[in-house]
Amino acid sequence: MVEFSIWDIVRNLLMATRWTVVLSIVAFIGGGIVGLLLLYARIGGGKIANRLVGGYVQVFQGTPLLIQLFLAFFGIAALGLPVSPWIAASVCLTLYASAYLAEIWRGCVDSVPKGQWEAAKSLGLSFPLQLRLIVLPQAAKIAVAPTVGFMVQVIKGTALASIIGFIEITKTGTMITNATFKPFLVYSFVALFYFALCFPLSWWSKRLELKLSISSR
Repeated sequence: MVEFSIWDIVRNLLMATRWTVVLSIVAFIGGGIVGLLLLYARIGGGKIANRLVGGYVQVFQGTPLLIQLFLAFFGIAALGLPVSPWIAASVCLTLYASAYLAEIWRGCVDSVPKGQWEAAKSLGLSFPLQLRLIVLPQAAKIAVAPTVGFMVQVIKGTALASIIGFIEITKTGTMITNATFKPFLVYSFVALFYFALCFPLSWWSKRLELKLSISSR
């Protein structure tokens, strides 16, 4: 048993927090880019593309993130490619986030009245221009709050990356617990750190939703 002071626990968890934040940012930005491509393919790529993207979304929404992490880590290695927990976690969480963001944004695009599409088409705009100039600006206002809210899910999802050896808050908490045999104290701090990361985003999401609902009246 190793003696850790409270400051030692907090300091080590603070150091691990940066990796949780970095992984969350990578997953969210990567997922956003892939999600936009999926969104475009689904609403403008025809029936086949729509079904393929729909199947992609169903796979990632219908299977546990933990299993996806295992498949990414051991599946890439099985192909003979060297893979680190960082790469596997980044790839898996990016694909996971893209599936959810594509579906969130599709719902926001579908909420734009069809009359807006028809008006844009009557102006002679091509589909990409209809989407970029008319539809997306309106859908973006609706999408802001749920998109920010989904960031909370991405941050909490990074905790599962500890199972493949990625050292973030949860993995660090487990390592400290194994050394100190003080699980209640350590995991209480782990919970507080996640709360400190997630609560501001949850609060911001609700504020944005309220602000946008008022401005749309």
